Amino acid sequence: MPRIRILPDILANKIAAGEVVERPASVVKELVENALDAGSDRIFIDIENGGRTLIQVADNGHGMDHDDALLAVERFATSKLHRDEDLAAIRTLGFRGEALPSIAAVSHLTLTTRSRDREVGVAVHLQGGKIVQVTETGAAQGTLVRVERLFFNTPARRKFLKTAGTEMGHIADHVAGMALGYPQVHVKLVHNGKTVKQWTRAADGAVRAADVLGALKPEELTAVSGESGPLRLSGYLAPVRLARSTSRGTFLFVNGRRVRDRVIQHALFEGFRGRLMKGQFPLAALFLELPFDQVDVNVHPTKHEIRFVDSRRVHALVQQSVSAVLSQAERRLWGGPAPSDRSPADTPAVAEPRPAYRGPTPAAWTPISTSRPTVSSPPAARLEPPVHEPAAAPDRVLDAFSNRTQTPLWKTRRFSDLTVIGQFRGTYILCQEGDSLILIDQHAAHERVVYEHLARGAGRIEVQQLLMPETVELGFAEAEMLEQLIEGLRGLGLEIEPFGGTTFVVKAVPSLLADEDVGRLVRGLAERSAALGMGAGQERILDACRMVMACHNAVRAKQPLADAEIRHLLEQLDRCEQPSYCPHGRPTWIRWTLRDLEKAFGRVG
Repeated sequence: MPRIRILPDILANKIAAGEVVERPASVVKELVENALDAGSDRIFIDIENGGRTLIQVADNGHGMDHDDALLAVERFATSKLHRDEDLAAIRTLGFRGEALPSIAAVSHLTLTTRSRDREVGVAVHLQGGKIVQVTETGAAQGTLVRVERLFFNTPARRKFLKTAGTEMGHIADHVAGMALGYPQVHVKLVHNGKTVKQWTRAADGAVRAADVLGALKPEELTAVSGESGPLRLSGYLAPVRLARSTSRGTFLFVNGRRVRDRVIQHALFEGFRGRLMKGQFPLAALFLELPFDQVDVNVHPTKHEIRFVDSRRVHALVQQSVSAVLSQAERRLWGGPAPSDRSPADTPAVAEPRPAYRGPTPAAWTPISTSRPTVSSPPAARLEPPVHEPAAAPDRVLDAFSNRTQTPLWKTRRFSDLTVIGQFRGTYILCQEGDSLILIDQHAAHERVVYEHLARGAGRIEVQQLLMPETVELGFAEAEMLEQLIEGLRGLGLEIEPFGGTTFVVKAVPSLLADEDVGRLVRGLAERSAALGMGAGQERILDACRMVMACHNAVRAKQPLADAEIRHLLEQLDRCEQPSYCPHGRPTWIRWTLRDLEKAFGRVG
């Protein structure tokens, strides 16, 4: 008896579904791509229970006749490839001929469609990949695909689905990205009968980009464009002050296809070099167009990943275009001298970018003040910091410090007892304690102070009402999470209320955060919370929120402090329960003894 057998069609379809249909958002992506390929300019998406119960996508594209509708649910059937050469120059979003049969294999699917030249439409009903009924029906021109009971026959896959809110967040992200890439298309997303978001047709791409990127005004965006041979780049950059803590606000498109590409992502970061803090991601939408045979989109079944024939040219174009337009915007904003943005002769030339809009001037930093609220606590305990490794010393001069554990700083004295020498590069506070040199990271130290103030003052934190409540627009997943945290955040001094859809209004903030950018703060909280998910537990999520709030308020690196401010910071450290580490686990101080220094200089053996 032979061991090798041909797989039955149903089993083969289930395997294909495992590659194409990862979660409900995958179904939405495939169906919307088909609708766009069909020339639709109106796409309505209805979701129930995060996609578990129902996913329905209706479009007004060219539709199909009876025979094409039956072929569309067969494996490897497509209208988008005809010859071998077509595979090397994909011009459409979908092309594999697996989407509909793969989805149908793990759901109850109904395909209703009518082409323009037909008076009646056809409805094809499938269950688990098998056609159970085909009927003629009245239908508008276009196609409606109704997917019910997703993963009903693959319980293992269904078991690993997240909550309805989480799955709907993924769907909303996919739909928003597609809406951004096709501003000429009217897109409507509904969940459980409520409209989540609706993007009407936009003649100007900046209008759609401003909406999707975060309820901005089009004039706040900086337009970017560039050319290099057959490559064409366009797009929009949000102000740097709106940078996010995750990459969810970065949208990359190649020939109309939203992608995840390391080449473009890295080039975008290089263009922002010197303008973003570590761990921040630009809020941006970039659209790259190039000959279809210069990019391979057939790298992965989900079609997210791509490969360029000339990735260096792509990288250079994106980096130089972004850097040039940001430099132009900064020169207009500050009136400073024009820096040299000329590229080497052997790099692709970049066209002069279109005029960029001038954004608002960033608020000036206000240093920590001796009048800041302090934590009311019992007299400071004598500190015995934990043992930890010193930070890496520069170059080889300080090699003597390597692999050496640090002994406790002191047993009977406090931070406020240290003799302050000064600051190094506006980042580290230099102090003397006996025969030791103590270096304190001012940002990490102040972050610990603010974090413990928020942690110990729950329900008693001084609050400042905003004269003008501020509205904040979030993504679906972030909005779902924030709505569940409203009461917990109130205990941290943040008064936030839903304002319809994914919009919230902030009415009050903790007094110690009164000078912060409220919108940026709330978005940071929501993004961090959504990244953790409710499965982490509300207390852990609120603790992460305290960390975000502390980081926002903490004095930054490279910011000079007056002597009185340094003294005040050291006194605040004395009130902390764990002054030796910031909330993220980095040390707030290190010690170099006189013997360490003398060994580094060769004064002792």
